[in-house]
Amino acid sequence: MTKSILVVDDEEDVRALIQLGLEMNGGWNVINATSGIEAIDVAESQQPEVILLDLMMPDMDGKATLQKLKSNPKTENIPVIMMTAKSKYSVEESFAGLDVAAIFTKPLRPLNLSQQIIDVIGE
Repeated sequence: MTKSILVVDDEEDVRALIQLGLEMNGGWNVINATSGIEAIDVAESQQPEVILLDLMMPDMDGKATLQKLKSNPKTENIPVIMMTAKSKYSVEESFAGLDVAAIFTKPLRPLNLSQQIIDVIGE
């Protein structure tokens, strides 16, 4: 069975690079969202196995999106991996107490990303 992942990033080139890496190296079905609001709607309707969520986005940032996903009974159990260009350690403290599966720092390595995600979600 093909695993599905929701990739949430406001930058089209980042989404395209991630999608290419995940489809080629992991056989993932990649669903894209360009904003936190769109991500919540897509996560509710499509129920992906995992969400890869950018921290810094306009309108609703990754932290606000995460909080809405985790407070929604339809999406609360979907593992969320945060992506950030900031230092992982500078971000970890701000996510203390929130249900984040992992924090990946950008730039991501698309060829290794599928295995990194599998290592986090344990499949």
